[in-house]
Amino acid sequence: MTLYNTTHFYPHTFVLLGIPGLENFHIWIGFPFCAVYLIALLGNTIILFIIHAEPSLHQPMFYFLAMLASTDLSLSSATIPKMLGIFWFNFKEILFGACLTQMFMIHLCTGLESGVLTIMAIDRYIAICNPLRYTMILTKKVVTILGIIMIVRSLIFVIPFVFLILLLSFCDARFIPHTYCEHMGIARLSCTSIRANHLFGMVALSVGFVDLIVIGFSYMKILYTVFHLPSWNAQFKALNTCGSHVCVMLIFYIPAFFSFLTHRFGHNIPGYIHIFLANLYMVIPPALNPVIYGIRTKQIREQVLKIITHKDV
Repeated sequence: MTLYNTTHFYPHTFVLLGIPGLENFHIWIGFPFCAVYLIALLGNTIILFIIHAEPSLHQPMFYFLAMLASTDLSLSSATIPKMLGIFWFNFKEILFGACLTQMFMIHLCTGLESGVLTIMAIDRYIAICNPLRYTMILTKKVVTILGIIMIVRSLIFVIPFVFLILLLSFCDARFIPHTYCEHMGIARLSCTSIRANHLFGMVALSVGFVDLIVIGFSYMKILYTVFHLPSWNAQFKALNTCGSHVCVMLIFYIPAFFSFLTHRFGHNIPGYIHIFLANLYMVIPPALNPVIYGIRTKQIREQVLKIITHKDV
């Protein structure tokens, strides 16, 4: 069935094919995906609960951590349940409206994730390089404004994706070789020009590069400051923390940029490699972030132990 709107044809449903070339392994792939999803749900929920319940954690760093946890919960919940439906129950069909909604949520959350990671890098830069002015710079008002800016920025770049898709006609093309709906995956099914989709996609990608440049600059300044600390112990603790943060960022950004650029230039790359790596930045960061940014943070760890042992730490 096809929906007809003046000059644009929209299929009633799309069909998500999963990971092309690995169909025989879908059932087995689903198990680690499910395990990672449960870790993401539990870890991020615990972090949000602890930050909300513990007044001593009502500080800028933990507000940013709460933003990240909320984004991770939204991102993983928007993608992994449908993936598991494809892998385990062959539920491959998705309504046109549901596909657009999933696309909107995915791009909104990935934009927010990139923005929050950038803010957290700046937060660590101020805390380590300018600690005496930290509380003066990052007040509650500033934290709120930064959060609003990140949401508005993401919406500015995501809402046009929806309208660009609605301007296309699909001529009964329904099969998407992917595990979720994303902008270029849908646009490639169109029988009309998708030049505008390509151009706006490159603009959106440039925002991610700007975030990455800001993060890189922040951590270079942090490293410069750390190596001038008088204590080897202080240097080790700072490097250990920064190293963990950088690893999480690389796990998010590398597959994201790889997936984006492959849509445009990597036509010779096997589809299953592209799709599998594209899944990584949807699945892995929401599970790793609570561990890296939460459990390894002393204040969060102490509150978790307090809950487990039912006594003061």
